[in-house]
Amino acid sequence: MDNASYTTLTRQSGLMTEMRAVANNIANASTTGFRREGVIFSEFVKALAPGDPSLSMATANVRDTRLDQAPLTQTGGTFDLAIEGEGFFMIEGLGGPMLTRAGAFTPSPEGELVTLDGHRLLDAGGAPVFVPADAAAISIAADGTMSADGQPLAEIGLWLPNDPNDMRHRDGVRFEAPGGAQPVIGGAVILQGYLESSNVDPIGELARMIEIQRAYEQGQAFLEREDERIRGMIQTLAK
Repeated sequence: MDNASYTTLTRQSGLMTEMRAVANNIANASTTGFRREGVIFSEFVKALAPGDPSLSMATANVRDTRLDQAPLTQTGGTFDLAIEGEGFFMIEGLGGPMLTRAGAFTPSPEGELVTLDGHRLLDAGGAPVFVPADAAAISIAADGTMSADGQPLAEIGLWLPNDPNDMRHRDGVRFEAPGGAQPVIGGAVILQGYLESSNVDPIGELARMIEIQRAYEQGQAFLEREDERIRGMIQTLAK
């Protein structure tokens, strides 16, 4: 197989990775707090023999998470929270703290605020948020201060990863921040009784899927022509 075929194969592999990312975006277009993902292509250039052109390979192994604001939907739920501006809620994961924009929480039997699948919400100090069972009215201010019957209980924290490019997507709407996270200072508010939608544009993603499919088909056609050319050359030399 010649260099042109190897180069095309790496491109095809990258296009398949991007296609999976786009398909996942479309599947989560209605998922609360989902962040759209893209793929960043990088180039690897290898020097060959003196006088020969260099060999260029493309890889697509870096995920690009888009953090732009998504529309907010009013639900009226006491523990439905949305972030307007930058930042993430911090929740307790199996391997350590995780970040999320999905703000649908509910009190657990122990009285702690948890996600719908049981991960505990953490306050500005990294401790679980507790809701008294006998509280008649729960209010959450724009700065994250949660009060029960007018008495402050906790401050729900907002966090940003120290390195946004180091975020790792985990389990749909959750992210790991291996480089750590820092509190958001100003510029963002928490809205009680709202949820943030997905920031995926379904029409744009469908258009991108068509573009990727066409590019993949062109690469496949090239590989088939190269295969026919090599077969023909081998048959000619064998005569």
